[in-house]
Amino acid sequence: MAVTSIEIKERSPYAEGMTFGATGAYEQLEGTVYFAIDPVDPANSLITDLELAPRNGAGLVEFSADFRMLKPVDAKKGSHKLFFDVVNRGNVLSLRRINSAPNNDHMDPGNGFLMRRGYTQVWCGWQHDVPVGNTGGLWCYVPEAAGTRGRIAVTFQPNEPSTTQMLSDRKHLPYPADSFDQPNAELSVQDYADGPATIILRSDWSFGRLEDGNLVTDASHICMAKGFEPGKVYRCIYATATAPVVGLGIAAVRDLISHLRYSDAADNPCAGDIQHALAFGSSQSGRFLRHMLYLAMNQDEGDRKVFDGIIAHIAGGRRGEFNQRFGQPSNLLESSAGSAFPFTDIDQTDPETGRSDGLLSRLTARAKVPKIFLTNTSSEYWGGHAALTHVDSTGTKDIRPSDSVRIYHFSSTQHNAGVLPLGHTQDTGARGLHPFNWVDWRPLMRAAVDNLDAWVTKGTMPPASKHARLDDGTAVPSESLESVFQAFPEFGFPDHLRHVTRFDFGPNEGIPENLPPVTGNPYPALVSNVDADGNDLAGIRLPDVAVPLATITGWNLRHPDTGGSGQTHKTMGSTVPFAFTKHERQDTSDPRPSVEERYASKDDYLDRAEGVARDLVSEGYLLDEDVPRVGQMAGERYDLLESQVIQTQPAGD
Repeated sequence: MAVTSIEIKERSPYAEGMTFGATGAYEQLEGTVYFAIDPVDPANSLITDLELAPRNGAGLVEFSADFRMLKPVDAKKGSHKLFFDVVNRGNVLSLRRINSAPNNDHMDPGNGFLMRRGYTQVWCGWQHDVPVGNTGGLWCYVPEAAGTRGRIAVTFQPNEPSTTQMLSDRKHLPYPADSFDQPNAELSVQDYADGPATIILRSDWSFGRLEDGNLVTDASHICMAKGFEPGKVYRCIYATATAPVVGLGIAAVRDLISHLRYSDAADNPCAGDIQHALAFGSSQSGRFLRHMLYLAMNQDEGDRKVFDGIIAHIAGGRRGEFNQRFGQPSNLLESSAGSAFPFTDIDQTDPETGRSDGLLSRLTARAKVPKIFLTNTSSEYWGGHAALTHVDSTGTKDIRPSDSVRIYHFSSTQHNAGVLPLGHTQDTGARGLHPFNWVDWRPLMRAAVDNLDAWVTKGTMPPASKHARLDDGTAVPSESLESVFQAFPEFGFPDHLRHVTRFDFGPNEGIPENLPPVTGNPYPALVSNVDADGNDLAGIRLPDVAVPLATITGWNLRHPDTGGSGQTHKTMGSTVPFAFTKHERQDTSDPRPSVEERYASKDDYLDRAEGVARDLVSEGYLLDEDVPRVGQMAGERYDLLESQVIQTQPAGD
């Protein structure tokens, strides 16, 4: 076994001993997992730079990772199923994105959904560069590849004026420059992502920080006296000699789950209990799972299946820099090796490059394919890559996924689940022109978990894939919808639509040689067609979409105060409410009917919303237990709009 030992450092009652239905109470375990893997084992052959890592006396590569577990106090009351949540930048996400826990507490049980179903829940650090200051995050501690020096590209887009920037994405652990001189290092600037690049004179910038106007040399930062402009996209290409074996993070996940499933070792807290294992990954973590599948690492060194079912959520068609020399796992850029072909689960050929491949090609050959749900919001479609999971690389025909895959689009939703009160600003400082999207897609995610579980454990077929298609006209080029949104007062439309381009980083995907990459033609960027209100026609339409109170989109424009006017916000969508009264609508010349023109009363509106929810239950996309919550959220949104119109009316009206 690749796990040499599990050290449990802390064991305590979870949530102060709270009980969860028939499962009862849970306990929380914290500790460290120690690994040693064979670099010549075929199961490890695709891990980049593994052969350059230091070895112990037995010829094995050692590393470790933080881990966390929630397990029923009485194992007999549990479901004997393991639910693994791929941490995102070191953080637990499943409790927020499945259990609807509040965002300010990663271990809050929320509505207890996963606990009531008896899952043993597991988390494991896999990322070597968890953001600086994330003291509660889970890390993976990997060795460095010996004798490596090469170039790395770091890109950033400031939201406010600055003279100093860390050489990493959102304060992740940087790759330091290996010297301060580097005359061949290059800094360029673009007005928007993938726009024409202008090289900034090497004499205008330095490796270091500007403090009170003075240069302090620092290998992890760059600075420029004239300042970095908000909204501009900067790319720094420089040399580093720091090369952690990033792909060991995937091995950590693979080997921990295999150990918990199959080992009877005394240090295994799940020994003899686990019969099935499911995985959930969201955003970066969903891309991680897609990459794990692509590398055929859903099988361990003993050729046993790791996960029986996988949900790769809001990952779109992308993977990531999860197995790359100088990899930056947090990278969201389209111009990254993480945006490389293939995108579909089945094999296809890109006619421009001649390359044939599929996400599951290696696993299919080895008969270790799990049941897979690919779930996305409209943000991933407007990001230019989600449709590539079910449309061919020319954008001319639909592709049917393999029998083990379902693809679901949560209509008119944004990357993060929508909540009230509405906001414009993320904790990164990124702001949207419009309030963020208010649709909460988490009830759909809970149904997806139940459906995947039933498929894996009982063979119950899940609902059919549901997304935009070319053959019925619901999949359209994003630019074709400009006239719809421009017709709405002050709504706007992106000047620069996002897409994935054919980038050539060189012959070895794990060791990029071409920086910047050689650029080919873009792939098609298709989205769902919309109705007269601008809301998605295709996909799973929650009451917010089917019985709307607003135009709700998967895209938003950057706020002018943060620069980059006309560019889209990276991950957030928009909520632009309808006028509540006919008079208000006429005052603004809004073509969208007002709330009072659509619905006879609040009760009428809520009755229609419940009808949509009941239909989703009958189709299998929503759980009956979530119908009251969906209705409650609909009422909250109605009350919000009604209260705003009352507040704006003059006294006596």
